[in-house]
Amino acid sequence: MSIDVSDHIPAHVPADKAISLRLFDRVVVPECPQETIIPEIHATLGPITWVTNIFMAHQGGWLLTRMEDIQAILRDGENFTKRGMGKFAQSIGEDWLVIPTETDPPAHAQYREALNPYFAPQRMAAMRDNLRERAATLINGFKERGHCDFVHEFSEKFPIYIVLDLLGLPQERMGEFLQWEKEILHTRTMEERASGVRKVQAYLKEQIADRRANPQDDYISRIFDYEIDGRKWNDDEIFGHCFNLFIGGLDTVTSMLGNIFTFLARYPDRQAELRANPGKIVLAVEEFFRAFAPVSVFRIAAREMELHGQKIMPGDYVAISTPVAGRDPDFYDDPGEIRFDRRGQHISLGYGIHKCLGMHLARLELQTALEEFLKEIPPFRIKDGFEVGYFVGNILHVPEVHLQWD
Repeated sequence: MSIDVSDHIPAHVPADKAISLRLFDRVVVPECPQETIIPEIHATLGPITWVTNIFMAHQGGWLLTRMEDIQAILRDGENFTKRGMGKFAQSIGEDWLVIPTETDPPAHAQYREALNPYFAPQRMAAMRDNLRERAATLINGFKERGHCDFVHEFSEKFPIYIVLDLLGLPQERMGEFLQWEKEILHTRTMEERASGVRKVQAYLKEQIADRRANPQDDYISRIFDYEIDGRKWNDDEIFGHCFNLFIGGLDTVTSMLGNIFTFLARYPDRQAELRANPGKIVLAVEEFFRAFAPVSVFRIAAREMELHGQKIMPGDYVAISTPVAGRDPDFYDDPGEIRFDRRGQHISLGYGIHKCLGMHLARLELQTALEEFLKEIPPFRIKDGFEVGYFVGNILHVPEVHLQWD
């Protein structure tokens, strides 16, 4: 990490509090950031620091390092807003919201009232057989070969199959959809993000118009019946929700899978522990969510306030960094140790009213992937000669990892 005074620093930010962090550089680094960069952040930074590169295009914002402060902000919908935090619509000069992700109370509760029944645990559990079938099909494609390109052949495709099935979108366009998603979530400039947003918007609006004219037995067609304030959702709301499912379903679980399987390949004793005790997988997934949380999202300060002696002004971005929170040594006992029986809470799937809409599906996807992979594939390791690289940015992930087994 280094002090960076070249970027614009707001007048209320002390110059000696402005810092550039490798964690948000949006590049590939050779070491696991959860094991090196994040512990260094906890060891060297105070509870609040202005980070000049915390958002894409080198927009600065506040990084909080303590779980208790992050939880307090997640509970405070009055002083910290989510509205427009991702700048997806703004990147193309529009003002629609990603629903429910970018909405605040009281509208947020009404959107969730319509959405929660469809994503309830029982509904998601009914998808278990489909998940197992999808996982088995992918694994069968490489298990006899003795090696695989894990991201390309499994972790990218597995969760996306499920989301495309849900939305009734064509599986054969998966490669194109993935490219759009990468432009939106894994680039360094707003121009690249805008390009991806426009492509996704054009495609989803075309699909929504088609379902209005020709309703089908799929999720998009069901959204037309959702209500808020006694009226049906309008076209911007329907699109905003489809956009949320599209980018969320195509990325977060993929990132988690890459992080988890890279860890298991690097630490064969931990892999062996799960193989010998598959009953530990459910709790292990929760520990993986804590230890390898990939996503940093944001709140926007709605008014002037003070935190730990530092003035925060309206419009300031405040990071909700789940990777940093999940390694907080003041909150977790020995956070660097991966314990498959740890029962402490995490915020990797949200907190309070903003719990992730797809959290039950995400858990089930990770549990199923681990169960099927460990059952069908012998003990695996990083392929000989392959060097793992880790992408650091607002979504920590492993862009590529090659596995092999005997």
